[in-house]
Amino acid sequence: MAARAPDAAVTLAAAGLAWLAGTGLQLQQPALWAAGAYVALAVAGGVAALLSRALPAGRRVALAVGLAGLAFAVTGLRAGVRLADALPAALEGRDLAVVGIVAGLPQRAPEAWRFRFEVEAARLDGAPVEIPRRLALGWYAQGAGAALPDLRAGQRWQLTLRLKRPHGARNPHGFDYELHLFEQGLRATGYVRPGGQRLLAERVAQPVDRARQAVRDAIDARVPDASAAGVLAALAVGDQSAIEREDWALYRDTGIAHLMSISGLHVTMFAWLAGLVIGRLWRRSVRAIGWCPAPLAARWGGLAAALAYAVFAGWGVPAQRTVWMLATTTLLAAAGLRWGWPLVW
Repeated sequence: MAARAPDAAVTLAAAGLAWLAGTGLQLQQPALWAAGAYVALAVAGGVAALLSRALPAGRRVALAVGLAGLAFAVTGLRAGVRLADALPAALEGRDLAVVGIVAGLPQRAPEAWRFRFEVEAARLDGAPVEIPRRLALGWYAQGAGAALPDLRAGQRWQLTLRLKRPHGARNPHGFDYELHLFEQGLRATGYVRPGGQRLLAERVAQPVDRARQAVRDAIDARVPDASAAGVLAALAVGDQSAIEREDWALYRDTGIAHLMSISGLHVTMFAWLAGLVIGRLWRRSVRAIGWCPAPLAARWGGLAAALAYAVFAGWGVPAQRTVWMLATTTLLAAAGLRWGWPLVW
């Protein structure tokens, strides 16, 4: 007969499901409540969750209800913050002087740059104005043969921008571009206007993205085959835009397009290989084994390698999810707890 699952495992599983239920329920709201209502619900949910431990009966029910209410409130507050970070309608189509940082990996297209910009200050006719914190921008060459700047992650620029609110096509079952930008926290799009561009500083921020761009540039410089270079860049630094459009079509037709994006499979394989190497090297040192058992060092080393790889590859949602899963199993193993796989999952 299978051993009964630990009480703590069942409680944790119920708490996790309650949090997911509260989050999912809020996402069905057609309109947001006032911020005060969410704050009140968050306080009530938090109090219920904390007091559930003192209840002689119905402890798990009280915990689940409290956490579901807290998750509902937190999700609503976060949605309100994201929606509030919008471009005022009066600033659409106006020339704005903006100072900010190049974030992420700038994408070079024929005669243009596509990049993300983190705003530090913005002015209209010399007066400060409030615009979204993160922008999706294009920088187009002015005229045939005109040179574009060497855009690098972490640079601080002063630019003249013309912005608009995000808009997507309303085609049924088509790609929702507006939702995609919303998920990325990009609350306005626009382009660089001629005149007023000035590079203020190099390498002032975004150290991870600077390293990612350096690796991508090294791949482009050392791999003569553009198709192979694009695949290597996608798998090494998470730059899927480096893959040619024709190659994407081939991968979709053959059913392997998902392998070109950093996913749980890649992160888990990297963690497993790193743990295997660390474990074998660890066993060669008597001092290291005396300080920490080799299996434990391999688990923690594999987790650290997975975290580093996920961050370096852009910290996408699939990679984040995998890192948290690996962290859960590592912590359970380190604590000596033996939970069934359904509970661990």
